[in-house]
Amino acid sequence: MIRFRNKMDNSSPDWQTAIIFGKINQYYFTGTMQDGMLLIPRNDESVFYVRRSYERAIDESLFPRIMQMESFRDAAQTIGKLSDTIFLETEIVPLALLQRFQKYFPFTCTKSLDMQIAWTRALKSSYEISIMERSGEIHKRILEELVPAILKEGISEFEFTMKLYSLMVKEGHQGVVRFSMFDTEMGIGQIGFGENSLYPTNFNGPGGNRGLSPAVPFLGSAERRLKKGDLVFVDIGCAVEGYHTDKTMTYAFGKSQPKEVVESHKQCVEIQDKIAELLKPGTIPSEIYENIMSNLNNGFLENFMGFGNRKVKFLGHGIGLTIDEIPVIAQGFDEPLQEGYAMALEPKKGIKGVGMVGIENTFLVTPRGGKCITGNHPGLILVK
Repeated sequence: MIRFRNKMDNSSPDWQTAIIFGKINQYYFTGTMQDGMLLIPRNDESVFYVRRSYERAIDESLFPRIMQMESFRDAAQTIGKLSDTIFLETEIVPLALLQRFQKYFPFTCTKSLDMQIAWTRALKSSYEISIMERSGEIHKRILEELVPAILKEGISEFEFTMKLYSLMVKEGHQGVVRFSMFDTEMGIGQIGFGENSLYPTNFNGPGGNRGLSPAVPFLGSAERRLKKGDLVFVDIGCAVEGYHTDKTMTYAFGKSQPKEVVESHKQCVEIQDKIAELLKPGTIPSEIYENIMSNLNNGFLENFMGFGNRKVKFLGHGIGLTIDEIPVIAQGFDEPLQEGYAMALEPKKGIKGVGMVGIENTFLVTPRGGKCITGNHPGLILVK
């Protein structure tokens, strides 16, 4: 809370009132995930108003002030008038919710606090890191050791995904993967056999997947079945107690992939390792991006970080309570890295007729460079 208030002071010196409605951000500040609002006045103690469930909030949270409300009307009776300008999560608060709130708390202007919270969350405590390391161990075991046993000729993408999900939960995954990107559904990640890993999606990532149907464009196709010679692409999130790791593994089913595919994959792994070496406090993410991209030849850049015209303009991203956090290894991110940041690095390349090769792992920023917490297997595991 102190770090958040300091960021608000630095970015908006005249701020008076911040309100957090989002459940993930409420969990970050209070340790419980309820239906309510967290009121943060500039010059007074913060109060967590809870509609449902107040009893659970009291049971789970150590937050100093938790008050019960049936509606915003109840809160208004104890809060009184707020400032004319309210800072809130403009990326996720629906207009209807804002209008209901404004009925009891008249104000004239809203401003965003999304980036202030995002940068506060970017710096992980030792407690948060310890949880992410547990997730990373689960991630490593599943993708590097257990997945090959469930890849069988004739299995559909959907069947494989369901077996994978069951395995993940059994190993300790919390069962849900969360994104900060608005209105994003993913299931457990992107999974594709062969060219299905190149199929266009609405998700802002280099990989693709066909999914069950236009209504459910994830979880894997029920028609596409695994056959000898397929490249299997598995890009999944794993999480423990809210905190995520991100990892991608590829598998060569039945026989090795052609030499040019193997070479492209190896170059992606080399790029990951080069970026990891640079994940030190003080390094600038945008400079890492420019450094890596400027040293790749035009031939490799074709279909690098995507396929066709569907390429993304980053090489990695922050991760924590959601998969997609800041900072990002991309242009425009000029704030230096700090020890305690967690980053997912994901250099990948689409290959026509084959699928998406490459790798992804989650790293911690340390003075010695990136420390991988999701395993060090280079991928393209041969499954016979």
